[in-house]
Amino acid sequence: MRPVAASMRVPAGTTGALRVDGEPDWEAYLPARARSRSWRVQQRIKRVLDVVIACMAVALLSPLLLLVAVLVKLSSPGPVLYRYPVLGWRARPFTGLKFRTMIVDADVRKTEYMEQNEMNGPVFKLRNDPRVTRLGRWLRKYSIDELPQLWSVLRGEMSLVGPRPPGPHEYADFEPWQRGKLAVIPGMTCIWQVSGRSEISDFDSWVRLDLDYIARWNLLLDLVLLVRTIPAVLSARGAY
Repeated sequence: MRPVAASMRVPAGTTGALRVDGEPDWEAYLPARARSRSWRVQQRIKRVLDVVIACMAVALLSPLLLLVAVLVKLSSPGPVLYRYPVLGWRARPFTGLKFRTMIVDADVRKTEYMEQNEMNGPVFKLRNDPRVTRLGRWLRKYSIDELPQLWSVLRGEMSLVGPRPPGPHEYADFEPWQRGKLAVIPGMTCIWQVSGRSEISDFDSWVRLDLDYIARWNLLLDLVLLVRTIPAVLSARGAY
């Protein structure tokens, strides 16, 4: 897969067109070939593959999922799963799921650390976030905390591959062109995930990677990203 420059221009047609009712014109964010029969057929195949692979992953990883659930419960007070609001395809809200990696009042205390945010843009990232538990750091390092998102894949709210879903508060601060990342179903892994994750600290660059994925999308690209995700996760590069 060819590298993507962080300075890449915003793809044509993604400047933030609005419909008469003021809502984003989502079709304007998609490449012209998204109207073709080939695109629609590949999208259906993508959905079938999502369900099949997610079912296999849940079956194979069930012992690990159970072990992690027990460890989260025993390691710190609070629920096993962290439920949080996110926006999916065309900004439709759903509840995201992760293994809890922070203390129970982490969301309340987030404002205390906003000035230390290491990302340029509406996304919050902090390398040594004091709200993260000891177990949580390990879960985040190898992206094990994100495995419950397989349930979102089975429900059709997420795909295995696609732009990461933002929270409503993040989306509210998006520039019009940045909304284009929600023109497709969000995913568990993406170009950003295999390109260094949080090492890419500029949000504009992150979104350009997502828009480049949408512009070039096909089933082979998804397969390449899935394969590249394995060493990216095992290396823990940019994970925190």
